[in-house]
Amino acid sequence: MTTQRVNILSPEFQANPYPGYAQLRRDAPVIQVEPAGFWAISRYEDVAFVIKNPQLFSSQGFKAAWQPAWVGYNPLANSMIASDGAGHTRMRTLVSRAFNASAIQRLEARIRKLSHRLADELAQQGEADFVSQFAMPLPAFVIGELLGLDVSLHHRFKSWSDDFASVTPEPLNPEHAQRTRTSIADATRYITEVIEARRRSPADDLVSDLVRAEVEGQSLTSQEIVDFLVLLLVAGLETTVHLLANSLLFLAERPAEYARLRADPTLVPKFIEEMLRYDAPVQTLLRIVTSDITLSGVTIPKGEVVLALIASANRDERQYPEPDRFDLHREQPSLSFGYGAHYCIGAQLARLEARCGLEALLSRFSHFQRTSAELTWSQAITVRGPHSLPLRFIPA
Repeated sequence: MTTQRVNILSPEFQANPYPGYAQLRRDAPVIQVEPAGFWAISRYEDVAFVIKNPQLFSSQGFKAAWQPAWVGYNPLANSMIASDGAGHTRMRTLVSRAFNASAIQRLEARIRKLSHRLADELAQQGEADFVSQFAMPLPAFVIGELLGLDVSLHHRFKSWSDDFASVTPEPLNPEHAQRTRTSIADATRYITEVIEARRRSPADDLVSDLVRAEVEGQSLTSQEIVDFLVLLLVAGLETTVHLLANSLLFLAERPAEYARLRADPTLVPKFIEEMLRYDAPVQTLLRIVTSDITLSGVTIPKGEVVLALIASANRDERQYPEPDRFDLHREQPSLSFGYGAHYCIGAQLARLEARCGLEALLSRFSHFQRTSAELTWSQAITVRGPHSLPLRFIPA
């Protein structure tokens, strides 16, 4: 390894991080990297240990990364994803029924209908950016349905989400700083207005449920609800948008795999699980070390921020045979949705959106073709996917 710190957010690294992850696993499985000298943990065994031991690795790591001084108050950094223990359990209990199996099943028909409509629109256009024309509108609609948000603002949801996710320890440039602070202020203002409207006139949606909810006789504050709804908006969009975009990029470059799925659409759930492992939308989970801890022979001091490299763990040759080979029939699950108390509450919804979206595309198109050789990738600490994905859509 070079003595120069690896920058895991550099455009070169983000374009294809997997060779870099492999080098870290081999030569420096626990090492400080840029940004900010955070500690990267790259081997499966160590990453699993980090996410399975919240008493040693606190989720306050998200707050340390997402609320640097230049940002000011960030609802995402103060949401339940950045909390542990009773506070986290309290919020998770309140919202879990919105994501149970019956609630998700009720959404399926609408998700499927929208997936087919979006696929039809792609067919009419012939060439389009898959991210803005399909991967973004689908989960934006679902989040809007759950929360009862204004349909006309769906395009702004993704812009806000991108800016929340783009927070780095230091701003990339003055424009990045201004855009991020503006998006946080705009999203917070809009969601606060929605909450106040539901207090005046409740509706059949999650926001109204949260306004009415009580835990041990105490209602949630408006700030607690804002924090959670920002988390729902960002996590609900970023995970599914990148999962769909990464899947279509993979299939456009591997027509044989796409033909295989078209021949047997029942393989779609297996495809989604292997894609979650092979090119995870969530690359990293952030934690803070609560006391000095030694992993792979390296001691990390108390108070340091740890990057649990989920995407690297998912490609660890010690855990997965031939990890760089895409295998539809691989039976080993990935770590992409986390573990235990912090297992992604929207995991089943993300899987449903991806399945409905892919099935609609399979039924409509014989294959896809890249129309641009150049892709730019998100520069977010936690998630990874292309900003846009121009494709030509060949009807079946």
